[in-house]
Amino acid sequence: MAVAESFRQESGRIVAGLIRLTGDWDLAEECTQDAFAEALRTWPETGTPRRPGAWLTTVARNRAYDRLRRASTETAKLHEVAVLADPKGLSDVDVDLDGGSGIRDDRLRLMFTCCHPALPLEARVALTLRTLAGLTTAEIARAFLVPEQTMAKRLVRAKRKIANAAIPYRVPPAHLLPERTSGVLAVLYLLFNEGYSASGGADLAREGLCAEAIRLTRALVELMPGESEPAGLLALMLLQHSRRGARVDRAGNLITLEDQDRGLWHREEVDEATSLLERTLRARRIGPYQLQAAIAACHAEARRAADTNWAEISALYARLAELMPSPIVELNRAVAVAMADGPAAGLVLVDALEASGRLGDYHLLPALRADLLRRLGRRDDAAASYRRALHLTGNDAERRYISRRLDETCDSGSTGSVTATPAERANGSNDQRRWARSGPPVTALC
Repeated sequence: MAVAESFRQESGRIVAGLIRLTGDWDLAEECTQDAFAEALRTWPETGTPRRPGAWLTTVARNRAYDRLRRASTETAKLHEVAVLADPKGLSDVDVDLDGGSGIRDDRLRLMFTCCHPALPLEARVALTLRTLAGLTTAEIARAFLVPEQTMAKRLVRAKRKIANAAIPYRVPPAHLLPERTSGVLAVLYLLFNEGYSASGGADLAREGLCAEAIRLTRALVELMPGESEPAGLLALMLLQHSRRGARVDRAGNLITLEDQDRGLWHREEVDEATSLLERTLRARRIGPYQLQAAIAACHAEARRAADTNWAEISALYARLAELMPSPIVELNRAVAVAMADGPAAGLVLVDALEASGRLGDYHLLPALRADLLRRLGRRDDAAASYRRALHLTGNDAERRYISRRLDETCDSGSTGSVTATPAERANGSNDQRRWARSGPPVTALC
């Protein structure tokens, strides 16, 4: 639908532009939502405008103009009205807002504003995902593995903090960039993650979000050419995004890494990413994003799934877990251990994670546990875990995949024992490898 596509492509830019002009986060979000509501009402009758973004920008700006005009009694507010009345308002950029960086991108400015060190790290990430990417509070809550109400309160507090502290809307000067980099990288990482594996909806991926995350990360690399982690994150994104044409079939069904046609992978993106990664690793300032890019590169360099160096991937995940302890990292490490050393070894790690309760509502934990149990012939237990995963996932493509696995498990006989062969236990059969989702997933918060 044209409105939905325009929302994915334009909402962040419109919100960012209105925040720059008005300084009012809530007003910017509300007027942007009003513009899309108007599009839903009128476009089916009048047709999609030739330039949907310009149409939506004009409507949003006019709504803000009307709202401020009704509420304005002070000189400062009247000045804002005058600015908004300028038809060039959302396209012109004030030179003094770029902090001397030369970066004239409202969305990158908004990201740095959200990632001010006065805000807690999780609040920085959540606020940017809400305002820049247009993710719902529920989607962000799922990414952080917290209740939606908790996330809503965090967002309100973050906006209030920015207003009360008069945090400037700009890319900071070079000497202040490092203190905000971790938050910006986390935002870009989660933005890409939501695009790569959508938390809800009919499609497995939201390619517009992936493309936007890659574009903004390129801008950050340009802004900080001497830093290794932004380049590592860009390499990770390019490697993951290179598989987009092979991850689902024509019906939208998920295709696991084992069964993907590697000829459909975008080799130019793989080549760019591996070259970028090699340059960053030579600097010997190894960080989490570079390690994850190295893991993705192991998959990209294997001509066939059977050639994947799972022992190296397992070792890389062990190093990543040392640098960035996280239950999500441990879950991904369990995948690699299972592939390298057999499903029983992976199940030990998965059971420990489940006992900890740290991933109680994360669907990939029971999904992984189910597949490992199925490999070990414990089909009753596997079916129960598949049902748990099915209950937790909101993505239609993943639901169909898990449902197929559940049906296969039940059809194979829900009672009795099916024992893996010695070869399967030692090396892993083609079926054992097949459960891995589309490579090591770009995880949520690590």
